[in-house]
Amino acid sequence: MKLAALGEVMVELAPQAVSQGSGQKALLAQSYAGDTYNTAVYIARGGVEVSYVTLLGEDPYSEEVLTRLADEGIDTSAIARLPGRCPGLYMIQNTADGERYFTYWRGEAPARELFADPARRDALKAHLNQMDCLYLSGITLAIMNPEARAELLAFLNEYRANGGRVAFDSNYRPRLWASAEAARTVVAEFLQQADMALLTFEDEQALWGDERPGSCLKRNSDFGVAELVIKRGAEPVLLQVDGVLTAIDVPPVSSVVDTTGAGDSFNAGYLAARLQGASPQQSIAAGNRCAARVIGHRGAIIPRVEYFADAAGGAVAEAAC
Repeated sequence: MKLAALGEVMVELAPQAVSQGSGQKALLAQSYAGDTYNTAVYIARGGVEVSYVTLLGEDPYSEEVLTRLADEGIDTSAIARLPGRCPGLYMIQNTADGERYFTYWRGEAPARELFADPARRDALKAHLNQMDCLYLSGITLAIMNPEARAELLAFLNEYRANGGRVAFDSNYRPRLWASAEAARTVVAEFLQQADMALLTFEDEQALWGDERPGSCLKRNSDFGVAELVIKRGAEPVLLQVDGVLTAIDVPPVSSVVDTTGAGDSFNAGYLAARLQGASPQQSIAAGNRCAARVIGHRGAIIPRVEYFADAAGGAVAEAAC
């Protein structure tokens, strides 16, 4: 199975505590992250063939992004590069319980022109049509211009008519949208082209005003989403498949260091398992394992050596999280 993820990758600055004499000094570790990028990396580590679709600049940071994607075995052939541009940047701040807050600098990021250039669009569509599944998020849509979004929406309709599957995470970030109403309109259109929706209930509350999960379940059922997953932090994950609802417990996590990438990594574990033949229930367990591993470390992407090592620090962990 082949999956393509569409979106943005940014330069990440994450806090690190470094010992200095008798005390500790806070430093910032530089890496790369972005919601669909994070998911793509962990899906690839789960054994699925992955392509990442974005736009980058011709700067050293863009070059390193390409190197890191290649090191993960991710296909970068659909990534175009724009002269004079460079990726956006974001900084993580954490509270004592590991909850994260972000500050962004991304106004000129080249990924904002995704699907916008007619000269590149036909080649990109041909590439995506080779995939069994496409993955995108509300952030992917928020950074695109309206004309590009319309082109992508029309393409997804054709892609699904030809047997392709679409997985979507609303991943609502209010600052990226002109208004909540504008976001609701766009997200609703794309949910109607989603075979699988992997949603965070906190985002759904912020976007739609849901007081209870039942509202979210009904709305997405009305949109025609056949396979719906609602993530609720430590609360049981809700799974609705063809109208049948199941609640699946989230195993307790002993140490939460940084929740950055928790939802993205859950999505990766889920999709990697589903694309390799696991049931939705088995896939939720895989998603929980993947997320638990990620939130025990700082930053969105765990180094490969740490990711594949077990708690004893040596054995290779099971491939699909």
